Amino acid sequence: MAFTLGFHIILVPFGVALTALMLIANYRGLRHGDEQALLLAQRWSKVAAVLVAVGAVTGTVLSFELGILWPGLMGTYGAAFGFPFAIEGIFFFLEAIFVSIYIYGWKRLPPWVHFWTGVPVVVASMGGTAAVVAANSWMNQPGGITMRDGQVVEVRPAEVFFNGAFWFESVHMLLAAYIVAGFTVAGVYAVGMLKGRRDHYHRLGFLIGFTVAAVTLPVQVYVGDVVARQVFQNEPAKFAALELLPTTESHVPETLGGVLIDGEVRYGLQIPDLASLLAAFSPSTEIRGLDAIAPAVRPEDATVSVVHLAFDVMVGTATLLLLLVVWFAWLWWRRREVPTNRWFLGCAALSGIVAVVCLESGWVVTEVGRQPWTVVGLLLTKDAVTTQGNLWPFFAAALAIYLAVGTAAVLTLRSMTRRWRTGGEGSDGGDEGVDVPYGPNRPLTDAHTGEGRRT
Repeated sequence: MAFTLGFHIILVPFGVALTALMLIANYRGLRHGDEQALLLAQRWSKVAAVLVAVGAVTGTVLSFELGILWPGLMGTYGAAFGFPFAIEGIFFFLEAIFVSIYIYGWKRLPPWVHFWTGVPVVVASMGGTAAVVAANSWMNQPGGITMRDGQVVEVRPAEVFFNGAFWFESVHMLLAAYIVAGFTVAGVYAVGMLKGRRDHYHRLGFLIGFTVAAVTLPVQVYVGDVVARQVFQNEPAKFAALELLPTTESHVPETLGGVLIDGEVRYGLQIPDLASLLAAFSPSTEIRGLDAIAPAVRPEDATVSVVHLAFDVMVGTATLLLLLVVWFAWLWWRRREVPTNRWFLGCAALSGIVAVVCLESGWVVTEVGRQPWTVVGLLLTKDAVTTQGNLWPFFAAALAIYLAVGTAAVLTLRSMTRRWRTGGEGSDGGDEGVDVPYGPNRPLTDAHTGEGRRT
């Protein structure tokens, strides 16, 4: 489950945010008559379609895993836990339908009509992500159900979906998606600029992606701070793990690095009072430690160390990205143009990888930080997971599927980029001459050239 979730979550930002970048480029192209912006939008839409298809396969495997690997969860709480996934399925179908319409509609629909067919793609992708986060956040702060004799006898869908952790977790995830997609797209064009391709096409591709990430990141820093305070108030065991705090105390230092061994913090660098200050704006704030958790449900030292180190990696990589944004702002302020400094472009080229590491570490914090619970306060992981065995053959099958799908996606994207590059920056790389099965029998205005054409 850890492998498949870790693989699948990398695809989420591109299904959610790459389509938004696509619409930004499309809008600029139509509003300002920018042919290269329209070309970016067209190509990004095709990349998004490939990644949405891959996400559909990996998501399907995950849905089977929920039933096969977690019978205790689905058997007892499936009526509640499954509701957000039903909503997510509706959003996914809408997204897939409108992605198809948008891609097929290039030069077959009037330009602004075509643009508006892309808006439901962005809305549906955000809704689908929020629905999945609703299921995950429900496991952190369950509600909306009535239990009798160990069984769910009543489900209140609105309370399940909009649970106590929904709003801040869903916003946190959506912002993360835009950050990852923005930096990854910017990184691709930064590599091109390092290779000498500094034309309008590459500068615009870099600027759209980097600007979206740069605007989103400071907001994410604020939201992340809100999330941490919510965890402090509602999930004391997870917060104690984040802060690597074995005992309840005030004036708690912020520990950078370090691990928990035999109930003692070792190898960490401590900043006095900072954890208490961040938790509730006062250095005298008391933070409940792991000793406040009943021994039967207290996370193990190794689990605590994983959560703490993942949290450090998340905050550390986010800080590096924020420094890159500040560097970009300074360079832009000086010259009012896309930076061409090779050191900056080299760092920008790596920013997408750093953002993915930040995303993965945040996901580890969320998932491992809930242990030993699957549904906090209601269902322990040892009671939720399958006891039937045969996990290694199933894992091998999942590895084979994901390897095949991942390899096919990479080869497809590389083939597309080679064709585009061969076709020249001003063309669609050979797609223009493809016959269509049907189309309107009236002249349309070509969005790229402004000339009339008949399809």
